[in-house]
Amino acid sequence: MTKTPFSRDILKIKDVAKLADELGEMLKEEIFIKNKRRGAVIGISGGIDSSVSLALAAKYLGPEKVFGVMMPEKDSNPDSETMASRLAKQYGVKAVVENIRPALEGFKCYERRDEAIQRVFPEFNPKTWKSKIGLNKTGLDQKLPPIFHLTVIDEAGKQQSKIIPVQEYLQIVAASNFKQRCRMAMVYYYAEKFHYVVIGTANKHEIDQGFFVKFGDGGADLYPQANLYKTQVYQLAAYLDVPQEIIDRVPTTDTYSAEQTQEEFFYQLPFDIMDPMWYAYENGYTADEVAPAMNMTTDEVNIIYGNFARKQKTTEYLRANPYYFPVNL
Repeated sequence: MTKTPFSRDILKIKDVAKLADELGEMLKEEIFIKNKRRGAVIGISGGIDSSVSLALAAKYLGPEKVFGVMMPEKDSNPDSETMASRLAKQYGVKAVVENIRPALEGFKCYERRDEAIQRVFPEFNPKTWKSKIGLNKTGLDQKLPPIFHLTVIDEAGKQQSKIIPVQEYLQIVAASNFKQRCRMAMVYYYAEKFHYVVIGTANKHEIDQGFFVKFGDGGADLYPQANLYKTQVYQLAAYLDVPQEIIDRVPTTDTYSAEQTQEEFFYQLPFDIMDPMWYAYENGYTADEVAPAMNMTTDEVNIIYGNFARKQKTTEYLRANPYYFPVNL
C-alpha cells in the first residue's frame, strides 16, 4: 500500500459529518446493546474534550439519556464551571455540580502537596501564594530528558522557579492525582445510580503519551475520541456547534492553583505542530520526509521523535491492564 505523502494538513478530516455519525452509531451500539445500559454520564469541565464528548452523546443518544457532572475544587478556574454549565444547557442535558473540595481535604490532598512545595520553597504560603509544575518550554530545546520545574507566585505576582527534586515531584503529583480519582468515583456513583456507562473524554495524545491519571480520568467505560488527534477534536467540535468560547479557550490542566497550559505542563509543543509530528512518528515517516513540510531541520524532527519515544516508554504502565497471575491447580 502506497504511503500518503506527508503534509502539515495530513490530519484534516475529509467528512466530519460522516465521522460524527460513525461515532454516534458506535456509542449507541456499545451503550444500549453491548453494555445494556440506559445512557451515559460525562464529567464536564468546560474544556474542549469533555465538551465534544457531551455534544456527541446528546446528539446521538438524546439529551435525556445523558447526565453531566461538574466537579470543581479549591484550585479550579471559575470559568470552567460557568462554561460547562452553559454547555449542558445548550444541549439540553441535565447536569449537577459536585464540589469535591471537602473530599480532597479529607484525603489531605492540599496539605500533602503544600508540604512538598515548602521543602523546595520554605517561604511558600499556601493561603495566598499559587503554584504549578511544568516541563521545559519546548520539545525542541534539547535532547535531554524532560525536566520538571516547580513555580511559585507570591501575593505581589513575583514568580520563582526551581528544578524539583524527585521525591518532592512524586509527592506533588501523587497528592494532585487525588483530584482525578475523586472525580472518577463521583461519575461512577451517578453511572451506577442511573444504570448508565461512563464516557471518557481522553483524546489520542492523552492516551498514547500518558497524559492521564490511572484509575482517575483514565477510568471510564468508553472513549469515543481515543483515536482522534487534538486538532481533529477541534474539527468535530465545530461541526457539533460546541460554543466558540470553549473552542477558543487554551487547553489547561485546571489542576494547579497557578494557571497552566497543557503544553507547558506536559506536551511541550503546540497541537498544530504536535499532531502532524505524532502522526508522522507513528506511521514511519522519516525526518527527511517530514522536515520540509514542517519547516524544521532533520535534527529537530529527530529530537521530537526522541521525546515521543521517551514519553511512550515511560508511561507504558498507565496503559497496561492489571496483571492476573496464572496458577496451576
